[in-house]
Amino acid sequence: MISLDHILDKAKRVGICGHVKPDGDAYGSCMGLYLFLKTYYPSIDAKVYLEDRYPDSFRFVSCSQDVIHDYPIEEPHDVFFALDCSDLERLGSSGAYFQAAKNTVVIDHHVSNDGFGMICEIQPEASSASELVALMIGRERITRQIAEPLYMGIAHDTGVFQYSCTSSRTMMVGGWLMDTGIDFSRICDETFFLKTYIQNQVLGRALAESILMMDGKLIFSAIRQKDMEFYQIEPKDLDGIVQQLRVTRGVEVAVFLYEVQTRRYKVSMRSNGKVDVSKVALYFQGGGHVRAAGCTINGGVHDVVNNIAAQVEKQLLPSSQMSR
Repeated sequence: MISLDHILDKAKRVGICGHVKPDGDAYGSCMGLYLFLKTYYPSIDAKVYLEDRYPDSFRFVSCSQDVIHDYPIEEPHDVFFALDCSDLERLGSSGAYFQAAKNTVVIDHHVSNDGFGMICEIQPEASSASELVALMIGRERITRQIAEPLYMGIAHDTGVFQYSCTSSRTMMVGGWLMDTGIDFSRICDETFFLKTYIQNQVLGRALAESILMMDGKLIFSAIRQKDMEFYQIEPKDLDGIVQQLRVTRGVEVAVFLYEVQTRRYKVSMRSNGKVDVSKVALYFQGGGHVRAAGCTINGGVHDVVNNIAAQVEKQLLPSSQMSR
């Protein structure tokens, strides 16, 4: 595993960023690393850049107000970290800073990441980027402030330690973070489980209007732009819907899509193990993990779903049937 101390040696200006539309792991890993720098490298001018706003529930993290959402013209950073991001495009506006930096570091756990930094720590078997950041910092240097966002990041990407990406190492790191005295129950409740009334309404609608395909092995639901306008919701309000679809008895793959532009859909997929949805996403120029992946596809709802179903079916059908 790469050494943060070696990377930071002689660095004066350090940038940190996560992927666009930051989730718990992107935000948690960025803020965990940022708080580590503020604590142990106070002489470094460190900044966190996130193109999109993060959920209000993440504001409990120390120094959240320091996050920069605009991109002024600046001198190149000595080191620039990209966390929880599978490729350069997912950095959004931060990509220009990343490319201009003297040294670039990628810390990620996406299987589709081909290593776009000068220095890379990519572990597809890791639960999250937050787990990797915690391991790089080391147990002895993790304070309560540092632990809070890292625990949140791990909890979000593991579904509070229940997804298959959770390993014994993940649980060990979670224990380190808990030992600092964090209120782990509150972190999980307020940032992962808690939903607004409108979010629950949309979830209920998505479940009520879901459709089973492929003899019950695939389930999908969709939210159109007009629905989002009616409920006055944003994409972040749709978090958790695909996961709820996944726990339908007999389902192997859950698909949730929402319309980002006319006849253009953002697709989220979850698998119960028999299908590698990262391969499906990659076919449509997306990416992700074996059991959780996403992409963007143009077309009508049924066109999109039928195209995805065709790729899913290739993995579910025995090779003897495929050759017919």
